[in-house]
Order: sequence, then structure tokens, then C-alpha cells
Amino acid sequence: MSTTAELLKGAAELFPGEVVTSAHVRHFDLPLGVGRFALITLDNGHDHTKPTTLGPQSLANIDAAIDQVEKEAADGDIVGVGVTGKPFIFAVGADLKGVELLKRHEDALAIGKGGHDVLKRLANLAVPSFAYYNGAAMGGGVEIGLHCTYRTVSAALPAFSLPEVFLGLVPGWGGCTLLPNLIGAEKAVSVIIENSLNQNKQLKGAQVYELGIADAIFEGADFLEQSLIWTASVLKGEIAVERPAIDRGEAWDQAVAKGRFVADGKVHGAAPAAYRALDIIAAAKNGDLQQGFDAEDQALADLIMGGELRSGIYAFNLVQKRGKRPAGAPDKSLARPVTKVGVVGAGLMASQLALLFLRRLEVPVVLTDIDQERVDKGVGYVHAEIDKLLAKGRVNQDKANRLKALVSGVLDKAEGFADADFVIEAVFEEMGVKQKVFAEVEAVAPAHAILATNTSSLSVSEMASKLKHPERVVGFHFFNPVAILPLLEIVRGEQTDEASLATAFGVAKKLKKTAVLVKDAPAFVVNRILTRFMGEIQNVIDEGTPVEVAEKAVEPLGLPMSPLVLLELVGPAIGLHVSETLNRSFPERFTVSPNLKAVVEAGKRGFYVYDSGKPELDPEVAALLKQGDSVLSEEQVRDRVLDAVAQEIGLMLDEGVVAEAQDIDLCLITGAGWPFHLGGITPYLDREGVSERVNGKRFLEPGVASVPA
Repeated sequence: MSTTAELLKGAAELFPGEVVTSAHVRHFDLPLGVGRFALITLDNGHDHTKPTTLGPQSLANIDAAIDQVEKEAADGDIVGVGVTGKPFIFAVGADLKGVELLKRHEDALAIGKGGHDVLKRLANLAVPSFAYYNGAAMGGGVEIGLHCTYRTVSAALPAFSLPEVFLGLVPGWGGCTLLPNLIGAEKAVSVIIENSLNQNKQLKGAQVYELGIADAIFEGADFLEQSLIWTASVLKGEIAVERPAIDRGEAWDQAVAKGRFVADGKVHGAAPAAYRALDIIAAAKNGDLQQGFDAEDQALADLIMGGELRSGIYAFNLVQKRGKRPAGAPDKSLARPVTKVGVVGAGLMASQLALLFLRRLEVPVVLTDIDQERVDKGVGYVHAEIDKLLAKGRVNQDKANRLKALVSGVLDKAEGFADADFVIEAVFEEMGVKQKVFAEVEAVAPAHAILATNTSSLSVSEMASKLKHPERVVGFHFFNPVAILPLLEIVRGEQTDEASLATAFGVAKKLKKTAVLVKDAPAFVVNRILTRFMGEIQNVIDEGTPVEVAEKAVEPLGLPMSPLVLLELVGPAIGLHVSETLNRSFPERFTVSPNLKAVVEAGKRGFYVYDSGKPELDPEVAALLKQGDSVLSEEQVRDRVLDAVAQEIGLMLDEGVVAEAQDIDLCLITGAGWPFHLGGITPYLDREGVSERVNGKRFLEPGVASVPA
């Protein structure tokens, strides 16, 4: 048994739940009389929707397949070797279920080394090797192809990425070393760092080809056949693959520097993965591949044993699994069909909702408002957005026409909602206004229609309390921008019945939103936590800490934006309104900042001006601020903010606002864009000892989002 085989056999014992990928070898004669060819197909079963992953046993199977073709190549029995995947899927990388179970650094090191030892054999065959990216390729799947001599890609390929940095790893089976040596440092940094930190942005087949990762691109319908014809032409010498020279001078260093700038802007040094990847890319400038592979092994092992990766995998699983099977959701068989949607309001938020319902449900959507001008503006917004989709090729002309025909606006609710199955309001955030709207809708909508509210902080139960049928009222809280943020907080009122709730969850699924069941509690989940978080920042500023110190204090969390920039995005008036709502419910913990109130009353849109190209405290805001003389350090501010958040989450769990801490994290990831390396927030609070300091216990069991004991 070879050293690699022994290594993989030992590692396989650590991955008891691995979905094993097979590597079948078949042979046939290439066109043009070129000769006999071996094709390795990666497959993990008959279910073509199940991703092909790579654990130790899968790598061992690939290793055994390479043993076979290596001997055939050495004996002159074949002229080349190809690697492809099952229909629609090439391979999507390492088996993360096993990685999160590893307890020892040496075991993690073995995974990295084992992957390198297998895949680099593709580059060392006596004949050329070809990767045929026929479908989704991510992580280790992409790296299989990078070790080959040539690559083709399907024009229909939907997703291609090296997402490791997003999760807290580095592309550690050759990606950091081979990709910059193939397409140059600038493009490699874009794929490995920028795309990963941009919410794991995926490439399409055409982009893979344009970047130079693939040498040829073919249509999906006959992709493999065309790839083999192209392969024959390459082997016969009729096609010469030419790649541009790599700039190993100052441009390489500038690309790495740009990558560090991007990483600083996204994670502020809080997560190590991007920086480890950039170190390897920087060293790859000398073209020493083995040195790069060794560095990848060490980086993988270190990061696998770190808290950021465990949090990243935890967050990934929340989004991919819990987000698709919401905790506490009712029996879906109770859901009623929705064939028409009504939207009360025609402002920006209401118009965004109308567009979303229209695109996802493709049913008639009707908007109402208090005057024709507002109604026309709302419908016009939806039409303009459909035109943008048409211009981008996202819809064709027929579909654009059909969607436009489905949206309308009326002043009379009776005319618009008489046959609606689902009516959602997005009007002014004031209880009396919303109660009046619901009373008007209940009077004209069918008895079975769901009445949904997009309130961000008001009580759904109180909103429904004056209706004849409060059981059909449900909270349906979206996050702005509606088209981008996946979270939908579904709020069960005190009298909401199971059928209404099931219908709400059914609609959420069709809208492709991540639905989380939430108790009817003040500000629900995201707004309550963010208000407590930002409230403490505002408190320390009010007490005397300089604005820049308070802002910088939370940079180590690596949040997508600073608290006061977030406040500007939300709108100071909305922030003030939510803090006032929570102050009425929990005056001992939620304050109303007099400085924030002064900023709102002065009509300021935020604390900053951007005249210099970066945020600087607005002199007019500075003149409004009235501060005490208590000045805290960054560390003191950070401790105070984190203690407040940990306390609030503990109280929310005690109150049953959500089922578990996992739902808190899922909400923050999908509704507020909090990073995967935090795991939302509770893994970070556990890791930093804040949970036990404040609540006397961890939020998550040891081994969940952390190294198993």
C-alpha cells in the first residue's frame, strides 16, 4: 500500500458519515484516429441533484483510478486521460461534515496532504490530462481541474467558485498556488478573495472561460462530445492551446496588496483565512509549486483547527439545511393556494414587495394607496424593474410582457382585494394606521385570505386584536433591500391559526426566502438584537466616548459595516422609532439616545459626510452632540457591547422568541449580513467567553461550531 493510500485510509476513519464518491474509468477511441482515451467520471450515486463531495475515501477512489490510468499511460495503451462529473455536477469540494469532526492538528494536516498527493498525480501522468467541467464545480472540484493539463467548461455551468475563504479556509488542494500561476495574480485574487468575501459570488461557464481558467467552452447539450472532439484535435496537434504570459513583476505584488485591502474592508483582520490565502498567493510568484502545496497543507491544518472555520461550517449548514427546513413550521399540507396577491401601499418598500411576489409567484398582484399618483408610481416602479431585467437578459420579451400585465394598481380596496388570497400591508409604522388598514382589508377580502404585516417592531397580536378574524393575521417581516437579503421573519400572533401560518411558510418558500418562525415579541429577532447592539454604541457616545473610538471598537468582529454606517442605511428616524418601541417594552435595557433624537430632529440622514471619499463625522452632527465625560477604551466599549448582546440573546431564548440559538444566528446571517466566520454571533460569544461571563453558560454545546472535546 502506498504512503498516500495509508494516509487516506487512516483519515477515512475520521469521516464515518462520508458520502463516498466513486471514480469510474472507461475507455474509447477518440475521433480523428488519435487513439485510445481513458475517462474518469466522478459520481456519488444515482441522485443527480446530490452534490459530489470529496472525503478521504473519495480521494482514495480517485487515487485508485489514477493508478489504473497511470499504468496504461506508462505502457503506451492510452493517449490521454479526462476527468468529468455526473450529469450537471462536476464536484463541489471537500466533505465538510467530516472536517468539522476533526480533533487533532495532525489529522487535519493529513487531509491537506492526502488531497495534494492524489490530485497532483494528474499533472505528472505520462500523457496529457483534461478536465471537463460539465456542471457545478467548487473548491476541491475546481482544484481537480487545475491539476490537469487542459480544461474545458460547459456554457450551461451554473456555479463555479473557490469558496473556502468565505467559510474560513483556503483553497488548500492547489488553488492558491496553481490558479495565480495559470491566470495571473490579479484574476486569481479576484476569484479566491474578492468573490469569496462578496457573499461567495459564483462564476458562470462563460466567465470561467473568459478568465482563462478553461481553454475552451462548449454548449451544455453536447458538452462532453464536443470536448472530446476538441481533445482529439489538441492531441493531434491541430489545435495549439496558447495562454498569455504571467506577469511576475510589480503587478503580482499589486494584486496581493489589493487583496489585502479588500480583506481589510470586509473582515477588518478579524478572520485569518483571507490573509493566509494571500500569503500563499504572494509566495507563489516564484513558481515553486511544491513550496506552495506545503504552505497550503499548513494553512489548512491551522484553519481547520480554528474557531472561524468551525463557525463558518456551522453557518453554512444553518443556511443550507435549517434555512430550508424551518424549525417549528406547521404541516405544509395545511397551506392554502395563493392565486392573487394584494399589497397595501405603493411606496418603495411596498413596490419592492410587489415585484418580488410578481416574479416568484407569477400571479396577479394589485397595489393600492391613498391617491392615484402614488399608485401609478408604484406600478411604474415594478414596470421599470422588469425592463431592467429584460435589458440584462434575465427575462425574455414574452415573460416581461406577461409580468407587466399581471401587476395593476387601484384606489378601491374592494375592487382590488375581493378575490385576493394573500394581502400584505407596508404602510406607515404606527399601530393605529395599521389597525385601520387591516379593518378595511378584512371588510373586502375573502374569508380565507391571509392578512400579512411587514411591521418591523409592532405587535402583530395587537394589530389583529380588533378584527373579527384575528386568526388569519401573520407577521411577514422582510429586510431591505428585499431582493437581496434572504431572511423573512414569520411572526405567529397570539391567535394566528395553523392554516394561516402554513400558508405563510408556503408563500415564503415560493419567494425563495429563508423563513424563521418568530414569537410575537417586540422587534422580533434581528431588529431587537441590532437595536441593543447599536444602543450600547450610542450610549457610550452619549456618555463621552469619541465617535471614532466607539465605531472602531467593534471592528474585530468583521461586520459588513460599522454601527453608524448601518444606522445611516436603515435611516436614523427608523432606528429612533425602533429604539422608542423597545424602550417602552424594556426600559431597563433599551434607551432612547438624546443625541440620536437630535440628529433626527435636525433632518440629518446620518452621522457622516463623504466629501473626502471616506466617512467623516459631519460637522453639523458634531455640533449637535452633547456628551458626558466618561471616556472608554476600545476594549471596554467592545466588552460592554458584547455583554449587552449576550444578555439580550439569553433573554430572548428564555422568552421563546425563537426555538434555539441556531435561529438567532440564522436570522443575523441572512437578515443582517453578519459574517459566516462569526457563525452569526453565538459561536463567537461562546469562543470569546462572553456567554459564560454574562449568562453563566454557553449558547451552544461544545463541538457545535467549535473543536470537539
